Amino acid sequence: MMWSEKYRPKNILDLIGNEDARNSFVEWLTKWKKGTKPILLVGPPGIGKTTLANLAAKQFDYDLISLNASDVRSKKNIQEILSPVLGNETIFGTPMIFIDEVDGIHGRADYGGTEAIIKILKESTVPIVLAANSDLSDKMKSIKKNARVIQFRPLSPRLLRFYLNKILQLENAKISSDSLMKLVAESRGDIRSMINFAQALVTGFNPPTEKSFESLDIEESINTFYKANSIDEARSILYSLRIDPREKINAFYSSVIGSSISTDDMQRFLQIISTADMLYGKIMKTQQWRLLRYLDAILLGLYKKDLPIRYSKYNLSWPILNRIRWDGTKIKSLIGSFAKNMHVSKSTFSTLYFPFLLYCIKNKKIDLEFDESLEEIVEKEIALIK
Repeated sequence: MMWSEKYRPKNILDLIGNEDARNSFVEWLTKWKKGTKPILLVGPPGIGKTTLANLAAKQFDYDLISLNASDVRSKKNIQEILSPVLGNETIFGTPMIFIDEVDGIHGRADYGGTEAIIKILKESTVPIVLAANSDLSDKMKSIKKNARVIQFRPLSPRLLRFYLNKILQLENAKISSDSLMKLVAESRGDIRSMINFAQALVTGFNPPTEKSFESLDIEESINTFYKANSIDEARSILYSLRIDPREKINAFYSSVIGSSISTDDMQRFLQIISTADMLYGKIMKTQQWRLLRYLDAILLGLYKKDLPIRYSKYNLSWPILNRIRWDGTKIKSLIGSFAKNMHVSKSTFSTLYFPFLLYCIKNKKIDLEFDESLEEIVEKEIALIK
């Protein structure tokens, strides 16, 4: 397992650094009520902004609805995704909206997204958390006017060194003092990057990288990879993308399936991604981390010059996801009623009995009367049965 995942904080108290910023965020969330200004977390990548939002939602029982810049670049997308959420309860509880990398929707990538976000910020009916690496662009100025800003600072070298030493002790691993200081210095306050580099050094996997590509984030890396002029340039970009292997595989997968490429290329690329996924599965099962050096060699097969592939973050389509959230409440009520009468758990009824019940209704082998509010849901579920 990647150390950055293994030692990922399990609750807010496990986070390190930026105590004042974290306390301000928790205070905002605990006192939140309708009409409270949304919050904007600003700071460099890898210091815990996203982790804080995820942990807070979990600890305070919110249904976190996570979006990033690619989801909110157009006004239409925002209306489709967020309109059903605002002011509603979902099957998972009260929604909390989290928009990551909100500073990534400015310029030519903005198709009315910023304007739509600002409108939602002004009329917020659920907690809204925004995260940005920087707040210096003109578009960010208009967002900042409608949100409370909390600044996150890069973690101090002393704190990073203390935290890394703690992980090394738990892993029974050693790094020379010079190497440790170099890791801390090169991380520039990015704790996730530091931990990934440390594990690479300990396990012996430390491929050469091009300095010119080291500052690229995941979106820029994928896009630059497919714009590379040669296989050697693509290799340097790939090796410079030091993130969790699972995130790397997922990034390529979501970008490939969201692209308009030929059927042959799609089939070949999905086979390559499948091979990479199986290798990573073997690494996780056997803990043979030296095999990680072969992962990038496999993923390099995804390079083909001048292909129209751009980074995209794949999720369930929002119409499907929203259906799960809103129709799910009624389905949950229906299942709960049947499970109680049949003296079985909701889980047992939903997995074993409910599909069979729908099948019988569809084939007119059983005729049941439902409340008007549930009849439409039953009809929808039956329509999905092939």
